[in-house]
Amino acid sequence: MSQASALRSVRTALGDPSFVTHDREFEAVLGAAPRLARVLATDAHEGPVYVPDEDALYFTTLPRPQNVPTAGVPRVDVKRIALDGDRFPLEPDRVSTVREKANVANGMALDHDGRLVVCEQGTRSQHAAITRLGRERGTVETLVDEWGGLRFNSPNDVVVKSDETIWFTDPSYGHLQGFRPEPQIGDYVYRLDPETARLHVVADSFDKPNGLAFSPDEQVLYIGDTGANQEPGSYHPARPHHIKAFDVVDGRRLENERLFCVITPGFPDGIKVDADGRVYASSSSGVQVFAPTGELIGEINLPGAVNFTFGGPGRNVLLITTDGAVWAAALATTGPSRVRGV
Repeated sequence: MSQASALRSVRTALGDPSFVTHDREFEAVLGAAPRLARVLATDAHEGPVYVPDEDALYFTTLPRPQNVPTAGVPRVDVKRIALDGDRFPLEPDRVSTVREKANVANGMALDHDGRLVVCEQGTRSQHAAITRLGRERGTVETLVDEWGGLRFNSPNDVVVKSDETIWFTDPSYGHLQGFRPEPQIGDYVYRLDPETARLHVVADSFDKPNGLAFSPDEQVLYIGDTGANQEPGSYHPARPHHIKAFDVVDGRRLENERLFCVITPGFPDGIKVDADGRVYASSSSGVQVFAPTGELIGEINLPGAVNFTFGGPGRNVLLITTDGAVWAAALATTGPSRVRGV
């Protein structure tokens, strides 16, 4: 049987248009009974974080206009969904608000003490920052809000490494979208050591650095460039819509920059890896899945997918935000091991 015939057989056996196979390696991702289901309708936009000890998903909401006197400043809240294992769909009353008017928050991650690390994009009157949000009381602690005395642009996405350092991207989308002042610094990628408060630029070669994720062994950092998206709703195909890979040296520096993959259609907003090192990226058509070598092996067909995270009691459910809902893709693969303390 030819490879093309084999792939057709795989598609026929699955019988679900939600999953598109390009390589047989995708079978290990899907297993025998993959399922895509809507969790519930809600304004989930960015920063999905699954908290195992609560079986809950936290996220930042779709930015929406506010009334005067704050016209032109989008409102974003941090919300929580109380999940119920792998039972979907769920009731609307499972959504609650953790923090209102969260300074245009975007990406989030979980630190080793179970606190949310939040990218606050800021406004024209309130500084952008990386903050820490207590889940129980909603207390907010600013970790860093400047580099070399210059204010951040609009921090977008963040990951916490096993050594507790915080790595984040800072594109100038806030200015392009009209709610942040003109940038004082470039569109950089940073590493913050919260113990020493030392902040370093680790990459400065991006148009619009966006999502980022470490390989399971943390020897490689993947960073998406969404430069093809400039003004809201725009797409400039000659600008970057790809993912770069870097070797992580001594746990502190990035070297050996190379192209990992080009995303089409659209651009790579959310990026995650699974326990076997495959890379997942959002696109206009849904979630694309790549082998660790960069070949596209399959897709989850879900137009409107923005960001996602592995969750569920078995870490095998990909929870996906789409601005108007949260979806769940039950898979055979799992996310990387949980960070300690969670």
